[in-house]
Amino acid sequence: QVQLVESGGGLVQAGGALKLSCAVSGIPFSGYVMAWFRQAPGKERELVSLISYSPPEGTYYVDLAKGRFTISRDNAKNTVYLEMNNVKPEDTAAYSCAAGTTWASAPGAFAFWGQGTQVTVSS
Repeated sequence: QVQLVESGGGLVQAGGALKLSCAVSGIPFSGYVMAWFRQAPGKERELVSLISYSPPEGTYYVDLAKGRFTISRDNAKNTVYLEMNNVKPEDTAAYSCAAGTTWASAPGAFAFWGQGTQVTVSS
């Protein structure tokens, strides 16, 4: 049984920081591209960041995340992280991790998903 379980979300003030975690089981984690997506109420799900599956680990960030968010993974712990700094009210969304076998930005390219963790940024 494949499980992706996010944690670390919560309420934070604008300018603050959060670190999200996604613990993965049931798949060979080190062989999967991992991604963080987010979805705000009334909006479509959007990609935030990607990390490749093997060293040297390539990363990709959408413009909204560049310079503020950092994605990383620990293959020994089967966990992917998203460190969020200088958060803004517009970062408020449900953040989900996803696992896939291709380097892609479309949600449909990812076979496995977590349930999501809510991040709320107050102004």
